[in-house]
Amino acid sequence: MNIRRACIRGISVLLLAAVASAQTAYTPKFKGDPARSDSEAAALGYLRTFLRAQKIYKKKNGKYAYTLMDLSKTGSFTRRMASSTDRGDYTVKFRPHKDKDTFEITMLPKQEDTMHRSFFSDDQGKLRVDETKEADGGSEVLKAD
Repeated sequence: MNIRRACIRGISVLLLAAVASAQTAYTPKFKGDPARSDSEAAALGYLRTFLRAQKIYKKKNGKYAYTLMDLSKTGSFTRRMASSTDRGDYTVKFRPHKDKDTFEITMLPKQEDTMHRSFFSDDQGKLRVDETKEADGGSEVLKAD
């Protein structure tokens, strides 16, 4: 009976620790970090890496990349980043405009709430955010909270 109680207590302690760690507040990754959660930080990191790669690609080739795979091995943008639009809690929506040599990229959350906002950027490089719908060029510019 004592062994059973010890097991139950051990499991209870582990469950309480898991619940407590799930409720901890987001810790910013750097000074001025605008993310509200780890999944937002990952989505914003993807966007920044993508934008940096597009800038390098344009400087090297005189035009923006038309596909994510074109960007692979440019800057820090890897083949794995280009091979799937599924980025954890977010989905990448990339739209190149070949005729105008511009692009748009949106990070769409799989669940929209205060910890999963939608993000947008284009060839201008400004990060935009929207809490209620898919972010677009008219959304507000992302700033630290």
